[in-house]
Amino acid sequence: MLARRSLLAAGLALPALPALAQTYPDRPVRCVNPFAAGSAVDVVIRLVAQDLSERIGTQFIVENRTGASGNIGTEFVARSRNDGYTLLVGSPGTMGINPFLFRTLPYKVEDFVAVSHLVSFPQVMVVNPNSPIRSLADLVQAAKARPGTLNYATSGAGSTSHLAFELVRAATGIEMTHIPFRGGSPAIQAVMQGEVQVAIEGLPSLPGFLSAGQLRAIAVTSGTRAAKLPDVPSVAETVPGFDAAAWVIVFAPTGTPAPIVQKLSAEMQTSLARPQVRDRLQELGATVIGTDAAATSAFHAAELRKWQRAVQLSGASVD
Repeated sequence: MLARRSLLAAGLALPALPALAQTYPDRPVRCVNPFAAGSAVDVVIRLVAQDLSERIGTQFIVENRTGASGNIGTEFVARSRNDGYTLLVGSPGTMGINPFLFRTLPYKVEDFVAVSHLVSFPQVMVVNPNSPIRSLADLVQAAKARPGTLNYATSGAGSTSHLAFELVRAATGIEMTHIPFRGGSPAIQAVMQGEVQVAIEGLPSLPGFLSAGQLRAIAVTSGTRAAKLPDVPSVAETVPGFDAAAWVIVFAPTGTPAPIVQKLSAEMQTSLARPQVRDRLQELGATVIGTDAAATSAFHAAELRKWQRAVQLSGASVD
């Protein structure tokens, strides 16, 4: 009854939920994050899962199944029963990039149905604070003056940061040399030490470095400025229509009953609207979205087209 009341309060209740959806969930729901605990994606799903558990009275458990660039955990969900009790915490890596980056993949995009787009995270283009580059326009000018001689650091070949920079590079017509690192932290350290000229990294990883003056932000990759960095222009201010933000989308295995998908989506929207959840997510630099299954599916389809182009531009591939 508590879950039903929360749906009614949100104005999202179905006219007549089938018995299956009325009783769902009657046992713990597993939310599989295919990346390590402590990441921005992990923080997002744990906040939402905790609120769902408290409101509904059934546990939503976050399980980290890591490895193989997120493919292990993603495959696990793809092979799970489509009963609504195992969900995937999807991000651009596993559900936008890997389908085009890997020559062979143990899952297909078609193995999943979208539930809800929880949040988006702007990525941030940063330089050393002593760099003469103070804006995206400065970077473009410097790169065009010396084609191929400037370097950019990313968290790895085929990573979200790499492909976001490839989209920037293609949109601005610049030539730069990609320097891949094993993760975002060493890429950022390389910028701070002056080993590379610029890097792109997710906003949640950067506030401490920015406030300490160890890095300078010159642009964000989201379609609009980030609330957390209101003085930093978006790439879209230079390249109209540009948007390469990261995101968190919850998926269920294909074949999960539609009433269960709709109920999950409505409950997640309710959690995201609660101040204790929304405020904390915004503190992390997230843009809270909270769309229903249909809108999330349409958004994801557009993201697949965008990341496919980015992979093609990068020339990256993994056997």
